[in-house]
Amino acid sequence: MKYKRILLKLSGESLMGEQQYGIDTNRLNDYAVQIKEIVEMGVEVAIVIGGGNIFRGLSGATKGFDRVKGDQMGMLATVINSLALNSALNAAEVKSKVFTAIRMEPVGEFYAKDKVVEALEEGKVAILSGGTGNPYFTTDTGSSLRGIELEADVMLKGTRVDGVYTADPEKDPTATKFDSITYDEVHKRGLKVMDLTATAMCMENNLPIVVFNMDTYGNLVKVMKGEDIGTYVHQ
Repeated sequence: MKYKRILLKLSGESLMGEQQYGIDTNRLNDYAVQIKEIVEMGVEVAIVIGGGNIFRGLSGATKGFDRVKGDQMGMLATVINSLALNSALNAAEVKSKVFTAIRMEPVGEFYAKDKVVEALEEGKVAILSGGTGNPYFTTDTGSSLRGIELEADVMLKGTRVDGVYTADPEKDPTATKFDSITYDEVHKRGLKVMDLTATAMCMENNLPIVVFNMDTYGNLVKVMKGEDIGTYVHQ
């Protein structure tokens, strides 16, 4: 097994599945089963989920919402997604716990590194909601921060595409995929792996990222086994 402790970042959009918004229960259950497989391999799993399937603070701001209020709404959207995943994992008989970056007991326990590490060491999946708890920071940055804090071996960014490309493969058919790329190259090429704050944090703290397609069943286990899928982003 290649990694012992991981930070898995899931996008809110991917939870929509075939729908236009909200949560596709089939997709959610599919994720829960894949997560169960790696937990049973002995991997310690912390998860951060975005909220774009419900509300995006930045796009809300363009429609007249105050940016801070919009970002707070986005944070709450991540809590809704986290509770949904928590429920799906429980149904799959995987122990999991929701932590929130802003106080909202009894919805979830207030985030503290020691409490999360304790849960991970007990074999529970830790679902970290509410981003960083601050406006102007994306859930990508929240993932970087939590991955660094929890001393994860790697951040796995589960997306709809199978890695990092020279351009958006959904828009440019000539785009080619990188098997491996440095943070510097990501910056120089202006590639949208994550936002700049998130990639800068990973670079400064030497947290590698694997970008892969989470929607292809079995990929999560393949990454854990060190199989050559997705794109490895490193120093």
